[in-house]
Amino acid sequence: MDRRRLTNMIMTTLTAACAFGVVAVLLLVLSYIAYQGITSLTFQFLIETPKPVGEGGGIGNAIVGSLILLGLASLVGIPFGIAVGTYLAEMGDGWFGTIVRFVADTMIGIPSIVFGVFVYALVVLQQGYFSTLAGCVALALIMIPIVTRTTEEMIRLVPKSMREGALALGAPQWRVTKDIVIPAAMTGIATGAMLSVARVLGETAPLLFTAFGSRFYNIYLDEPMASLTVQIYNYAISPFEEWHDKAWAATLVLVTLILLINIIVRFITRKKY
Repeated sequence: MDRRRLTNMIMTTLTAACAFGVVAVLLLVLSYIAYQGITSLTFQFLIETPKPVGEGGGIGNAIVGSLILLGLASLVGIPFGIAVGTYLAEMGDGWFGTIVRFVADTMIGIPSIVFGVFVYALVVLQQGYFSTLAGCVALALIMIPIVTRTTEEMIRLVPKSMREGALALGAPQWRVTKDIVIPAAMTGIATGAMLSVARVLGETAPLLFTAFGSRFYNIYLDEPMASLTVQIYNYAISPFEEWHDKAWAATLVLVTLILLINIIVRFITRKKY
């Protein structure tokens, strides 16, 4: 066996081993969460609100709250991020695009608690109370740079020949971007959107400074809102074993929710594009 084939075989084996290791760690984490949380997972737990120790209770309000916070943040963060990413990919070669790209990269690296403190000072203190709206603003700020950079990279991967063919047929630039480029990159854009969704769905610190939390069901934007991550935090730091079990069960629900959202979005984008 010559040196080139030997090197190829070694590198292939190493990359396969790394891939297997990543999958094994993921399965180990998911299995441990499921093992710890499945015993406390009941239908009543999924629909009831938190109650004192020994009286049962659940995370129904937190599930609803997380979905509301995620939905409202996504309505702002994902379209805005896609728009900015499209601009950077199609027309962002100048000095302004460089600045926007630098700002987006910097925002990705900023700890989430900084966004929480920023929105706390900008929104909560001005309103005089915690609110769902403040939580949505904080989560949207976290989502925007992730979606922006992913969208830009995915659009840049679209072959130039597709653009040139549409332009040669007389289509204006905006229609080429809208009808040719974005649909071609939609699978990658959806992946970036799901990364941002998974990121914000697991955030606790910014919500402690903005939406804060609640023991009740709530659908109003000007009142505190419960969330899964904050409820998990409250259960986990308590001295009661019963609440620790509830924290594991809530963690299992959160992970399952993220997996379901990813599967649904990938199915929809694969079917359409």
